[in-house]
Amino acid sequence: MERLKSLVPDELKQRIATSMSNDLLSTSSSVISFFLHLEQFHLITEDLADPKMALCSKNKDAAMEFKQNGNRFFSNGNHSLALSYYSKALRVAPLEKKDDEKNKDLGSVLFVNRAAALYRVGLPMECIRDCDRALRRTPSYAKAWFWRGKANAALKDYGNACSDLKIAKLMEATSLGKKQVECELSIVLQKISEVPSLPLHNNDERLRKLDEKCEVELECVVTREKGRGMVSKGEVPPSTLVHMEEPYVAIISKNSRDSHCHYCFDELPADYVPCTSCSIPLYCSETCRGKAGGGMPRNREAEIASHESIPRELKKHFEDITLKGIIPENLNMFHEHDHECSGANWAAVLPSELVLAGRVIVKALGKRGDFLDTAESVEPLDLCHSYSELAPNVKLESHIYSIVLLRCLQSSCSFEIPINAVSVSRTIILLSQIRVNAMAVVRIKSSGEHLSFCGFDASSIEQVKVGQAIYARGSLFNHSCQPNIHIYFLSRNLYIRTTEQVAEGHPLELSYGPQIGQWTCKDRQKFLKEEYSFQCQCSGCSTVLLSDLALNSVHCVSRDCNGIVIETAQVSCERNKIKHHWGISSPESLEPYLQIENLNNLDREPSRVLPLGGGYCLKCRSFCDLHSSQAAIDEAWINFERLKDEATTIEPGESLIFNASKSFNFLKLKLHPFNKRIAEAEDILAKAFCRVGDYQSAQNHCCSSIMILEKLYSPKHIVIAYELLKLLSIKMASGNYTSSETADRLNNILRWYYGSHVDAVFPSYMGSLVKGTNGCS
Repeated sequence: MERLKSLVPDELKQRIATSMSNDLLSTSSSVISFFLHLEQFHLITEDLADPKMALCSKNKDAAMEFKQNGNRFFSNGNHSLALSYYSKALRVAPLEKKDDEKNKDLGSVLFVNRAAALYRVGLPMECIRDCDRALRRTPSYAKAWFWRGKANAALKDYGNACSDLKIAKLMEATSLGKKQVECELSIVLQKISEVPSLPLHNNDERLRKLDEKCEVELECVVTREKGRGMVSKGEVPPSTLVHMEEPYVAIISKNSRDSHCHYCFDELPADYVPCTSCSIPLYCSETCRGKAGGGMPRNREAEIASHESIPRELKKHFEDITLKGIIPENLNMFHEHDHECSGANWAAVLPSELVLAGRVIVKALGKRGDFLDTAESVEPLDLCHSYSELAPNVKLESHIYSIVLLRCLQSSCSFEIPINAVSVSRTIILLSQIRVNAMAVVRIKSSGEHLSFCGFDASSIEQVKVGQAIYARGSLFNHSCQPNIHIYFLSRNLYIRTTEQVAEGHPLELSYGPQIGQWTCKDRQKFLKEEYSFQCQCSGCSTVLLSDLALNSVHCVSRDCNGIVIETAQVSCERNKIKHHWGISSPESLEPYLQIENLNNLDREPSRVLPLGGGYCLKCRSFCDLHSSQAAIDEAWINFERLKDEATTIEPGESLIFNASKSFNFLKLKLHPFNKRIAEAEDILAKAFCRVGDYQSAQNHCCSSIMILEKLYSPKHIVIAYELLKLLSIKMASGNYTSSETADRLNNILRWYYGSHVDAVFPSYMGSLVKGTNGCS
């Protein structure tokens, strides 16, 4: 891309840099004329589009090498490593090519080999699923029936185990193999005579939690300040599910390709399945693979019908297994990976936003073929864009990327893809829409290690981006730094729930980025301007708030004063609030907009005059040298960085904890008590003391951190729930199960934000803490 950018003439770069959206037909025409006559452009796009140059093509030789390595490790008893190599082999194996040898294809062999490894590492359910995959490809595969029988026996489902092993015996061609099956069958028959069989139920607890109905009626309205937005037609109580939506299109994040399903974005199981035609996508099931267009399971009914020798009592069991999961292709469904599956590598190497744009184009062409030919059309995404606000280099990239994308789609898509001024300009606008409206699909996880006594340690809970999606209706909800709704994701679907009482007709607003309590007003506004091209004027950015003042503040130099000292840029931000909402040309007084009740004990008698610059206490007007103070604070913080790094992996040494504690006392003298760094320091010390087994000190520091965050956010904010989760883990680690107050409060906040979906949103190893088990109610 940089090479193509460097070739563009300066005159054309300047035209693009100053262009507006109504100039796109002209600039697109000039860029097309330049690049289509440029040899380097054709060489680059040919490399991207040519299947022979692909990064993601299948490779039977590589698959066989991985398989042999897996066999070697399996024979040596290293079943975990064998499992890894069999999975690698499946990823690159040409699964649609059939091997004549023994009527088994390579895919069937690999699925059975991995099933055996899954059984050996203690995953019988996953073993059964891989056996089923092999049997849908090769129904007569005796080894698949054999391992399926062993896995069912491990799950005490002796009835199915017996049927599996009887079929395995019928299919087995060698006398040695038959003896092995007979031995396992005799063990199962003995078990049946001793204890009743426990039929295997595939109880998906998670799916049962997803049936909450959304009964709130919403409407899209247009406001002067924010354009289109969403409101409710009636009053909405807190914790009400107000919206749920499947994505228009979605794509996995590059850093999650090997850990999460490329369709539903759930974490990959050990028995994941690859795309049948290329080696990049991985799916949690055949269902997700089929929905994405990564290959459908093959229907082998003709092969199944030929097994007339199977006794009548086993026939139904045989057909249930070998035909299970054969999904008829839904012709009305958009298979988002299908056009990327020709062996080309463009979808693997181009930016995610560009691949997402390609999926939008293909879906739109499937619905209406004139999308790229009609400049006036608002389809497929009737969403806002901010092309005119983009930086000059981003505008240039948008032009080049659009031409490259259309050229790649020409080689891989069944639709006719024109490259002209209209199609390029429409694609540029589409890219701009995606930049503004795409949502990060996230999962909640703990960044710490799992501890046997409580499920996980006291480290941070974080939201990890696993995908990116366009939600056509979800994108209409406007932003507020003080949101009244909360978004979360189950698989790839978006859910929106209220976090407070919302009056009829009042805007339902979410946070596009950092909220109040996380960043100061000036930093939030800078982020929103750069990312979304608007100046935030929400209630949180127009009223003085404790969190904005105290978040990064320094303590007054006077020991007898509890006032706040902030920097010049922050003072300027507070002045702008007065200018905007009170119409004061040169504001000096804090009195008109200072909400004393929000400051609690922070500043009972604020100064009536706002200092002209930073470094002055807002209460007594004493001056503080912020530059030297910040240098001393940064130096003291080094000890916390060291402690944080060491406590993540090992038990920290006494000297390191001592130095951090000493620095902590210094920070408490320099920083305001509600500075977020104090809360972070308390959190780091809590984890360190937990590591060394001093649970009382850990609990004290964790409680202190919570008290600060309650001032910056609110006592019922989701951030407080994450801190309570840490506190509860410390209490459980110390054996303090007597009080249910922490668990009750945690559960109430989580139910407030996630309703009945709590168990589905949070990782399973956190379940005992969320529910307050092991003595906590």
